[in-house]
Amino acid sequence: MKTNKKILRTVCAAMVLALGTVAFAQKPYKVGTTAANFLEIGIGAAGSAMGEAYVGVVNDLSSIYWNPAGLAFMEKSEAQFSLQPWLLDINTSFAAVGIVLPSIGTLGFGVTYTGYGEMDVTNLDYVEGTGEKFTSNDFAFSFSFGRKLAQWFSFGASAKYISSRIWHTSAKAMAADMGVYVSTHFFSPTGRKEDGMKIGMSISNYGTRMKYDGMDLLQPIDIQPYEVGSWRWEGNYKSAKGKFELQPWELPLIFRVGFSVNLFATESHRFTLAADALHPNNNAESINIGGQYMVRKLDFGDFYLRGGYKALFLPDSQYGPTFGGGFVVHMRMVDMRMDYAYKSIGLLGNTHCYSFAVLF
Repeated sequence: MKTNKKILRTVCAAMVLALGTVAFAQKPYKVGTTAANFLEIGIGAAGSAMGEAYVGVVNDLSSIYWNPAGLAFMEKSEAQFSLQPWLLDINTSFAAVGIVLPSIGTLGFGVTYTGYGEMDVTNLDYVEGTGEKFTSNDFAFSFSFGRKLAQWFSFGASAKYISSRIWHTSAKAMAADMGVYVSTHFFSPTGRKEDGMKIGMSISNYGTRMKYDGMDLLQPIDIQPYEVGSWRWEGNYKSAKGKFELQPWELPLIFRVGFSVNLFATESHRFTLAADALHPNNNAESINIGGQYMVRKLDFGDFYLRGGYKALFLPDSQYGPTFGGGFVVHMRMVDMRMDYAYKSIGLLGNTHCYSFAVLF
């Protein structure tokens, strides 16, 4: 028991220190120096509606993205699909399935896809376009596992294969996510441990660098363009093929630590407040905050209202308020869950996210 208390105190101290550090973060550095930045787009409407303050809340299949340790708290196996029309014809979708294995843990497999639409091929001779079109897309395949090591503590990890393609040029990388989830008795409005404060920590996209390569990098060059030819200044290597050698790029590494507390909890009503502190490798630190009000045991099932604010203390942030809701319909054999989220991105406009899940 004493050991458990020591662990809880250590985790709480680390969380308070992280939140305090974010509030006084220094000027950002290394902005725009990572590849595969689609990995920073939040997955699932529930987490997005709460301002992405979800690392200490998540207990469904979207744990694959936020905190794989949350998979251990899934009560039923689940299949989930999420669609998020992003900016400028960019669309992000997520499909996953998770299987709960009693006494073993929860296995999850997910695919994230981001498509950037169709664009015109241009060059110096045809600045208005050659008449050709090209596409660009990103994929991430995740295999995850979460398990309770104690009734109040769980650990989770994911292995990811990441692929990015721009016309005929592509890059790939391998990465891992890791997370922990702690359930405490602190601030429980009912006195029950399951209603107490939850603490989550995760590190995402720790892996290899991405280096783009492909036939689009081949270009005709002349290393001595001003050498005198037999008739004029025409060089001597104008038909030689050269290739641009690109440098490898890091993945967007993100460390998250957050908590959630129930301000009140009854048999039919519950209001949860959450906050996450983020430390990325390509920007300044920031804080996300969110809340969720749940009404359970209605005639049809459960109902949720959510709201939040993303990227507090982030310099020049275009992010802002978020809100949304959802419901769970309980059926004889399966449950169905639908969620919606709205996100404001300032001058870049507004985005929406839709999620659908079947629990069996």
